[in-house]
Amino acid sequence: MADLRKIIIDGQEVEVEGALTLIQACEQAGVEVPRFCYHERLSIAGNCRMCLVEVVGGPPKPAASCAMQVRDLRPGPEGQPPVVKTNSPMVKKAREGVMEFLLINHPLDCPICDQGGECDLQDQAMAYGVDFSRYREPKRASEDLNLGPLVETHMTRCISCTRCVRFTTEVAGITQMGQTGRGEDSEITSYLGETLDSNLQGNIIDLCPVGALVSKPYAFTARPWELTKTESIDVMDALGSNIRVDTKGREVMRFLPRNHDGVNEEWISDKTRFVWDGLRRQRLDTPYIRENGKLRKAGWDEALRAAAAAMKGKKLAGLVGDLVPTEAAFALKSLIEGQGGHVECRTDGARLPIANRSAYVGNVAIEELDTATDILIVGSNPRDEAPVLNARIRKAWTRGANVALVGEAVDLTYPHTHLGTDRAALAGVKVPEGTIVIVGQGALREADGEAVLAACMALSGRMLVLHTAAGRVGAMDVGAVTEGGMPAAIDGAEVIYNLGADEVEIAPGAFVIYQGSHGDRGAHRADIILPGAAYTEENGLFVNTEGRPQLALRAGFAPGEAKENWAILRALSAEMGATLPFDSLAQLRGAIKAAHPHLGEVDELADNGWTPLAVAPLGKADFRNAIADFYLTNPIARASQLMAELSAGAKARQHKAMAAE
Repeated sequence: MADLRKIIIDGQEVEVEGALTLIQACEQAGVEVPRFCYHERLSIAGNCRMCLVEVVGGPPKPAASCAMQVRDLRPGPEGQPPVVKTNSPMVKKAREGVMEFLLINHPLDCPICDQGGECDLQDQAMAYGVDFSRYREPKRASEDLNLGPLVETHMTRCISCTRCVRFTTEVAGITQMGQTGRGEDSEITSYLGETLDSNLQGNIIDLCPVGALVSKPYAFTARPWELTKTESIDVMDALGSNIRVDTKGREVMRFLPRNHDGVNEEWISDKTRFVWDGLRRQRLDTPYIRENGKLRKAGWDEALRAAAAAMKGKKLAGLVGDLVPTEAAFALKSLIEGQGGHVECRTDGARLPIANRSAYVGNVAIEELDTATDILIVGSNPRDEAPVLNARIRKAWTRGANVALVGEAVDLTYPHTHLGTDRAALAGVKVPEGTIVIVGQGALREADGEAVLAACMALSGRMLVLHTAAGRVGAMDVGAVTEGGMPAAIDGAEVIYNLGADEVEIAPGAFVIYQGSHGDRGAHRADIILPGAAYTEENGLFVNTEGRPQLALRAGFAPGEAKENWAILRALSAEMGATLPFDSLAQLRGAIKAAHPHLGEVDELADNGWTPLAVAPLGKADFRNAIADFYLTNPIARASQLMAELSAGAKARQHKAMAAE
């Protein structure tokens, strides 16, 4: 039973849990309390004192509401509920005093500060700031830190809230940041001037309540009030993080996280946040046709006619890439299979079983990791494959969960038991009841992938398949698969329709039609190129690694002549005389929902049941992780200059310098 207590906040009686802090109780009562250091996903520091409230009958001084629990309050003399005031003269005077102290050393950088317009200090100074200063001494200044190519620092603006220190230590699991000195000499700094080595470091930009930590790539490019904000879904990994896309005119200026407790809480990975410059480079903006070994520009009519002529009467195969929305995968399947061809989305060779959703998704929600007591990771490095999911596993570890790993020995940012690297280690594993088994794609790509999956399903009956491709689960759901996988799909195919599959090498011989957004590997091999939209340029449905359908909304328009992916396939089908039965995205989604009802339940988790695979003998090989380079996993990331710089930096860090160097 919950320990419920009655308290009176600003004259309003509310019943809240005794374990809540006063700041949380005020929030539940709809009363806003200002704060700088308090953050609900970080430990309590209690060092900014902005959240002071008056506790009636308590000590004759204001109390920090973030650090006092409801159960610590004393009732009135006749047992009346305790009384808390957030708007009394004492509270107002105390908060104004705190604000005056904060502004003593704060520089007047607002006109040139990137945080201007979305700054907590600005907002709260409007309410609690005074229009004069009693301070006559010279202001203190601090040297800026070099934290790497992502986070720019202006440490003179820092108000020592320590949110960045607590985030990097508790959530990201790195120890480079801390606070040194005392009194006016105290400052946030990095250990021996080190740069941050984390895939989640960009989140400290959002956490910083002032302009001390800002985005280096975004610096001085736009103001918040100039930006158009669109809610969308990230496709850099298969977690389906909820994001906000900020555009200025036709250009994407930045990505920010949106809160979704069931998926990414309010964090996103650095690749998600900073990949936007890859949306501007290497773009395909007009159709091309290859003649005499060279690509030449063509119009849409000519390109579609050429593609239809090449496909008619031939043996066809369709490949679905990693970033393809579910609608486009469904349209391609309808088109290719209507002509007697085969479609395949498991382009990396993963042995994911057809039509058994409990085997290719699992039966565990991401949220369940928070309360897990035992977690076993098989053939995966979640730190690279889904950094935000890795932070969730770390959170479970901080709450006492035991984490074990079978696969390559890697640094996961939290202590874990390494049980071995090969199939024999998996065969010998015994796990407690209720253990959540997380299976990576690296474990499923070898010839015995299905046997590995069966062995994992037999362990505890609770499994999460960690995908690396954002479009994979949706494509599996609509049946864009062929019995026998990729080799069977393209075996003997005369024409291969490559829908954004840039991670595959297509052998010489077949005629290739490539549809995608970037001039990557797929476009190099193509005989006809049809330019498609990227994930920020069309409305699309993406199903994340736990099987949750989510909508990515269009934030801008595709460059040049590029069109939405489903519309290209619809136009091509008409050119071939086999018109697909939908004329709009709404009709297409209606067809998908009719065939696969669970895909119509946006942001809902369907019950996948539990159908274990037949146990088969395992091979002898070591497990290999799916991702070799976190920063260069897809065509958008490979087109980004910043991702190339980060990749080079990560490689340099792996080669430790010798003493003589």
